[in-house]
Amino acid sequence: MKCETLHLKEIYPFLGGDGRDAVLDCYLPYNMPEMHREAQKRKTLLICPGGGYEFLSEREAEPIALRFLPEGFNCFVVWYRVAPNRYPLPQQDVATAVAWVRAHAEETHTDPNRIAVMGFSAGGHAAGSLGVLWQRAELWQEMGLTPEDVRPNAMVLSYPVVSGGPFAHRGSFVALSGTKDESQHPQYSLENWATENCPPTFLWHTFVDGCVPVENSLILAEKLRSLKVDTEIHIYPFGGHGLSLCNQETANVNDPGQIVPDNADWPAFAADFLRRVMK
Repeated sequence: MKCETLHLKEIYPFLGGDGRDAVLDCYLPYNMPEMHREAQKRKTLLICPGGGYEFLSEREAEPIALRFLPEGFNCFVVWYRVAPNRYPLPQQDVATAVAWVRAHAEETHTDPNRIAVMGFSAGGHAAGSLGVLWQRAELWQEMGLTPEDVRPNAMVLSYPVVSGGPFAHRGSFVALSGTKDESQHPQYSLENWATENCPPTFLWHTFVDGCVPVENSLILAEKLRSLKVDTEIHIYPFGGHGLSLCNQETANVNDPGQIVPDNADWPAFAADFLRRVMK
């Protein structure tokens, strides 16, 4: 495995400003000549950690990449900008990362037509925003990109922040929008932006999530179903929010409740889904 850290500000000078620089961590398996794999092109995941648009969770970063590497994916962690940066800056960072990976497909052994975004909690909103808004100019025009440069081929959204309505994780929308005026938050709801042009989507959530209610995933799944977008959803009966891999590897040492073995099969289900929809 080869791991690199790229500072996207060096590639796209618009990044940075009044917050942190966007960074892309790369986890790339070695194409072994001994196995005649020099020309192998892999499916790819761009991983967006959560943190309510206020910070980025390490628990939803490298451990996720290391879990999906043996599933046959190249993995990139997108350390997108958070507050005090507002919409669309985090979304621009995710879009820029997708475009960079697509443009560097040859050197990273990436299949440019099989790039998925994966997000957790507010990172699910950041990733999902690109999936539903990839045609909107504010996500790519400033960087000199095109919709085709930034469009993901699939999405995996883990206990995602979706709706700015009654089931909102209010803190995420305050951090993203910069206002506590709840009447302004629905304009950032993924279900309000979704069209038939959304990529295939995998969702998982816990029924008893007390932080980001399960209705967020259910609302988006129902909207995608109405649009006939290929969608798979898994609702687990137990476990709280922010479970990551649901195992000891990603559980906070002070929170054994984040170890939920019955939910730990979600990566296998997600990998199978991605292999099916990105053949």
